[in-house]
Amino acid sequence: MKLAKPRIDIGFATNHAPAALAFWQNEIGLPFDHTQPIRRGYKQHRHDLCGSILKINQVYEPLPDNPPSGYLELLIARDGITAAEPMMDPEGNRVALVPKGLFGIERIGIRLGVRDVEAHRRFYTQALGLKEGRPAGAGGAMTFLAGDTVLIVEPAADAPDDAAFEGKGWRYITFQVFEVDREHAHVLAHGGREARAPVTLGTTARISMVRDPDGNWIELSQRASLTGSLEPVAS
Repeated sequence: MKLAKPRIDIGFATNHAPAALAFWQNEIGLPFDHTQPIRRGYKQHRHDLCGSILKINQVYEPLPDNPPSGYLELLIARDGITAAEPMMDPEGNRVALVPKGLFGIERIGIRLGVRDVEAHRRFYTQALGLKEGRPAGAGGAMTFLAGDTVLIVEPAADAPDDAAFEGKGWRYITFQVFEVDREHAHVLAHGGREARAPVTLGTTARISMVRDPDGNWIELSQRASLTGSLEPVAS
C-alpha cells in the first residue's frame, strides 16, 4: 500500500459531542482543526493527533448498543513521562499517554484485540502491505508499522467475530492513500472483505471501506488535499 500520509487516523461516533470535545481538547490537549459536515444529522469534528487525525463523529440519531469493536486503545507518545498514563473519555474510549519509544511509538499507537494473530499478520502484511515491527511484550502480541503509526495486535478472548461499524467506542481506522480503487481491489484480492465500494464524496475525498478477519472496519481514503485528484485510476 502506498500511503499518501505516513500515519493512520482513528475515529468514533458520539451522541454527546460537547463532553467528548471537552475531554479531547482540554484533558488530552489535541488541537481542533475543523468541523466537516458528512450528511444530514452527522458531522465530523477533526483534531490534530500528532499528525494523524482524531475524528469525533457527532451523530444525532441514537447510537445502537452494539458490542465493542476490536480496537481497544489509543496510545499517544508524550515527552516527559516515564510510565503509561491510562485514561478513559466520556464515551468509554480507552486512551493512554505513553513514553516516547514504547513499542516503537514516536507519535501514536493503536491496540487491537483479535481472535487469531496469525490471520491478522497475513492480512496486515499481504492485504495492506505493512511491515512487521518489534514484538510488543509477552502474550504473542505483534506490531505492524503504517508509516510512523504502530498497530499492536494481540490475542483477546473477547475479540469480535463480526464487528459492527455503528456503536459506541473506537470503530474504525483510516489509511490515506493515493489510489483508493487500486488499493481497495488489492485488499479484496488478498483476503479482505468489502464493506463499502469506493465512492466520491463531493470534492473532498474518494473513500471505501474494507474489513479485517474479525470484521473490524478500515477506511481507505483518497483525500483531495493530499493527493490533488479524486479521479479513479485505471488498474
